[in-house]
Amino acid sequence: MSNDTNVDDPPEDATGAGPEEEQAQSQDQEPARQGDRTPPEEGGGQGDDVGGVDDGDEFDDPIDEFEPESTEADDDIETVDDLGSTVEVDPGVEIDEEIAEDDLLGGLKIDSTEDIEVPDRLVDQVIGQDEARDIIIKAAKQRRHVMMIGSPGTGKSMLAKAMSQLLPKEDLQDVLVYHNPDDGNAPKVRTVPAGKGEQIIDAHKEEARKRNQMRSILMWVIIAIIIGYAILSPASILLGILAAGIVWLIFRYTSRGTDAMVPNMIVNNGNQRTAPFEDATGAHAGALLGDVRHDPFQSGGMETPSHDRVEPGSIHKSNKGVLFVDEINTLDVRTQQKLMTAIQEGEFAITGQSERSSGAMVQTEPVPCDFIMIAAGNLDAMENMHPALRNRVKGYGYEVYMEDTIEDTPEMRRKYARFIAQEVERDGRLPHFTDDAVEEVLLEAKRRSGRKNHLTLHFRSLGGLVRVAGDIARAEDRDRTTREDVLQAKRRSRSIEQQLADDYIERRKDYELQVADGGVEGRVNGLAVMGEDSGIMLPVMAEIAPAQGPGQVIATGQLKEMAEESVQNVSAIIKKFSDVNLSEKDIHIQFVQAGEGGVDGDSASITVATAVISALEDIPVDQSIAMTGSLSVRGDVLPVGGVTHKIEAAAKAGCETVIIPKANEQDVMIEDEYEEMIEIIPCSNISEVLEVALIGQPEKDSLLDRLKSITGTAFDQGQSTVGSASGSNPSPQ
Repeated sequence: MSNDTNVDDPPEDATGAGPEEEQAQSQDQEPARQGDRTPPEEGGGQGDDVGGVDDGDEFDDPIDEFEPESTEADDDIETVDDLGSTVEVDPGVEIDEEIAEDDLLGGLKIDSTEDIEVPDRLVDQVIGQDEARDIIIKAAKQRRHVMMIGSPGTGKSMLAKAMSQLLPKEDLQDVLVYHNPDDGNAPKVRTVPAGKGEQIIDAHKEEARKRNQMRSILMWVIIAIIIGYAILSPASILLGILAAGIVWLIFRYTSRGTDAMVPNMIVNNGNQRTAPFEDATGAHAGALLGDVRHDPFQSGGMETPSHDRVEPGSIHKSNKGVLFVDEINTLDVRTQQKLMTAIQEGEFAITGQSERSSGAMVQTEPVPCDFIMIAAGNLDAMENMHPALRNRVKGYGYEVYMEDTIEDTPEMRRKYARFIAQEVERDGRLPHFTDDAVEEVLLEAKRRSGRKNHLTLHFRSLGGLVRVAGDIARAEDRDRTTREDVLQAKRRSRSIEQQLADDYIERRKDYELQVADGGVEGRVNGLAVMGEDSGIMLPVMAEIAPAQGPGQVIATGQLKEMAEESVQNVSAIIKKFSDVNLSEKDIHIQFVQAGEGGVDGDSASITVATAVISALEDIPVDQSIAMTGSLSVRGDVLPVGGVTHKIEAAAKAGCETVIIPKANEQDVMIEDEYEEMIEIIPCSNISEVLEVALIGQPEKDSLLDRLKSITGTAFDQGQSTVGSASGSNPSPQ
């Protein structure tokens, strides 16, 4: 740890200073909190006392001075300004810059990941999110709030933890809650330098023990006198025993007042050497904001003192540190409002969160909660997030979007090799990866990106692949994880969606629901994705029937909004070129076995168009062909997502050819085993699609002549521009 993040040195205001001096010093040293808080009034800062609590007789602690053990600072450790993400290897291992561009390891000459040095700091281990990393470093220096939005597994929680290591050194505090003799339901709160709280409590316990011991001696002396007097007077033995019992009960009842004077330490930072980090993801209101436990014995002298029932929330535990809340939109609106108040004021009183609990009657004085909040979530998190809370974060901090992919460069490949080394070191039980095993993981990172010359930044799922491969090697008691282990791990670590998709494909083959040869009118093998990385073949059928009223397009298969709109776009093209009077026809479109999830996205547009045109013109479609692509109202084939997984699904289903948008040609990264199984034909407009898919030369030629006169070259110009948009949804159906 660097001097920026250590809290090893003793607080300057805790070395013999009196309570008033400690309070004044803490006011001078404490940095301004975030939000629009008004400055604390003179004499009212958070030193040893909070909420107007003074050091009166009721808070005379047996320990007035605190001298924590000092540790030597490490002068050789780099500062925040020196942080970097370079890949360092052991001496003697080189980087060959001449082959770096074409080498999967970026020119890194290693035998295994054991040669790669893993940085100690989390911020140095972050890969690919340079903008977010820079913002975290700046926010740590300036104590700013941050909201990170992006897909799961892209490093949000890792960056949040990294910030707690980068925060400037501050005097951490222990928080004590005292019994209030004036009002038992309004406990007093006191803050002291970190480490002093335990000594104060130990001293209070020792003093209470001595008092109880003296009281016990006095009690037994009185009881002995009463029993002795009763023995000397035989007539009053029963009365003496009764009197002794009453004395015992009185002493036992009054002794509870002595125990109640022992404070309750709700925040203990005595052993904390860096800024606190609290992950409050999914926390209920009590866990986040603090709570007071219910006491069923509220009378008769058997109750637990209210200050002993106070429980701190994550906002209090993260004082002077970081509060991380992922999926921030899942918090209740009222909880978000209270969280906003805590951010603004820097302190928040603890009370019972359940209205039916006895804890609801208890409310402490304000407890310090001067934290930095890092809110995170997916894109939908901003929809249900309280606008005032978001405004508070945005107005006094940063918003950053987490990237899904990063450009494939030699430097990034070397960082991915370091990522594998980091996962091995973090797990502690996995064998290190050989160089060819690292190369195979890098190939998978390219494939999962879904874009040419890019690498995925979904490190959580990629880390899962690393761990499965390492487990395979460890099960066989080998000291290195090899390429074969990674290949086997890829098969074992298939997602549920991929397993279901493979099962669907096999079942359809068994029942001959899939047709992979010959020609059929109005039937086309469409392609879809399940989840994010699982392809499946989805046949589409079309039939033309006389209309009983005005002609209409009827589509079944649980189409969702985007899919319905794509069907309407297709009908516009058909009306434009067809000689058939569609006002007298009904066009029926069926997505065969679409499943309970239905069909979403517009990547089936060319499939629907081909099926309808085939049915209208009575021209069969080659069933050895599968296709995917979106379609504009002018007949242009637009790019879609998940192309690689769709092509592999077509190959598994036995198709020989697959049609994809020309703009997606650069995104194809199928496995080697499928390259010889299937031919990939990129198309830019519906005329090219029909030329490949339809069978029957005379009718086909006549149709294409008519269609080309309509679509023409409307999309020839700017094709590359649209293609670069890389489609709509990353995984459309």
